[in-house]
Amino acid sequence: MKRIKIKVITNAKKNEVVAGDIFKVYVNAPAVDGKANKALIGILAEHFKVRKSNVKIVKGEKSREKIIEIES
Repeated sequence: MKRIKIKVITNAKKNEVVAGDIFKVYVNAPAVDGKANKALIGILAEHFKVRKSNVKIVKGEKSREKIIEIES
């Protein structure tokens, strides 16, 4: 299990994960009704090659900066 710190950029042109000190995740979904969070979980699951159920938002549910927990 690992925790990563990410920054979410919503309404992006395409979904993308950029690694660095803090992961930047570009999400093409709007930050409305949890759509961006759902898209974020899908993007991270694909990026780390795990199931969506193994990706959890630990902190920052309504913030751009989040802490994500990934179970491998």
